[in-house]
Amino acid sequence: MRILMLTTAAAVAAALAACSEKTEDHAAAAADQTSAAAASAANDAAANSQAAAAQATTAADNAAANTQAAAAKADRKIDAAADAAAKQK
Repeated sequence: MRILMLTTAAAVAAALAACSEKTEDHAAAAADQTSAAAASAANDAAANSQAAAAQATTAADNAAANTQAAAAKADRKIDAAADAAAKQK
C-alpha cells in the first residue's frame, strides 16, 4: 500500500512538473509574441509619425505658398486701386 502511495505521489509530481514545463513554454511563447507585437506597434507608430510629419510639412508649404500668392494679389489690387484713384484726380 505504501509503495502504491509513493508511486502515485511520484506520478502526480511528474505530471505537475510536465504541466509546469508546458506552462513555462506557453508563458515564454506568450512573452515572445507580446514582445513582437510591441515592436511591431512601435514600428507602426514611428512610420505613422513620419507620414504625419511629411503631411504636416506639405500642408505648411502649401499654406505658405497660398499666403504669398494672396499677398501678391492684394499688392496688385492695391496698386490698381491707387492708379485708378490717381486717374480720377
